[in-house]
Amino acid sequence: MLRLSIPKEDKMMTFWRRHRWWLTPTLLILPAAVLFSVVILWSAVESLWISLHDWDGFSPMVWIGFGNYVELFNDPQFYVSLKNNVIWLVMFMAAPPIGLAIALLVNQKIRGMRLMKSLFFIPLVLASVAVGVVFTWVYTPQLGLLALIFGFFGAAAPAVLSDEHFVTFAIVIAALWPQIAFCMVLYLAGLNSLSEELIGAGRVDGARGWNMLRHIVLPQLTQVTFIAIAVTVVGALRSFDMVSVMTQGGPFGSSEVLAYQMFEQSIFSYRFGYGAAIASVLFVIMAVFIVWYLTRIIRIEERGA
Repeated sequence: MLRLSIPKEDKMMTFWRRHRWWLTPTLLILPAAVLFSVVILWSAVESLWISLHDWDGFSPMVWIGFGNYVELFNDPQFYVSLKNNVIWLVMFMAAPPIGLAIALLVNQKIRGMRLMKSLFFIPLVLASVAVGVVFTWVYTPQLGLLALIFGFFGAAAPAVLSDEHFVTFAIVIAALWPQIAFCMVLYLAGLNSLSEELIGAGRVDGARGWNMLRHIVLPQLTQVTFIAIAVTVVGALRSFDMVSVMTQGGPFGSSEVLAYQMFEQSIFSYRFGYGAAIASVLFVIMAVFIVWYLTRIIRIEERGA
């Protein structure tokens, strides 16, 4: 009895045709998954391991268990940094709705709106260092823009970057400028992909203004809103560069956030174990938020379906 041998190439093609429904997405996702595992997950595990040691970055690590965490939760500066992160988070939540409002404005087919789009887009292409330097000048009590505004009304401008009660709010306002521009760009992309059929049907049913926005436009921007809020929250929690440029955590540590405190303890104080403990706490906060937010979005999608 003769048995026909199937060429190896044909076997491979047959295997590919049978399993390409899962092989194609797997091969496309695999490089990003490997990079994410190495850069993010492995780094997080390594930071957690370092946080259990006393280490100056050069000498051999000394195991101290949860000693860094005990010290951290007894450190008043940790709670100041955590409070500032909460302030960042609350104020940054203004970025998505303001970005949406600006996107709705500049998306109108009115003469000169292309120029307006460019002006609102400028903060997004500026480096955070440049934004920090600009706003440092704006807040300068003697020569800055704030001083000119107060001087117009015959008043003296407050030194907000030197006031421990206002410094964090001043920095967040500066950081909101490019964040709003980022959200605006996201919503502009979403507005350009709206279904004309749904909008036309809404107009036939008499939807105008707020009703059109609430019942027709916003439901189609759910995915964009998800991305805008997620990126905004992560940006607020990992805020570092604006603090570093504008105040270096001052005055007297009153503007420090967790990311800057981690940097300061690791780089300037050579306490990499303590800095890794701060990084681990920040990572847990971000992970809890992301898991909660994803779960909530999935539930909303399931109810809608």
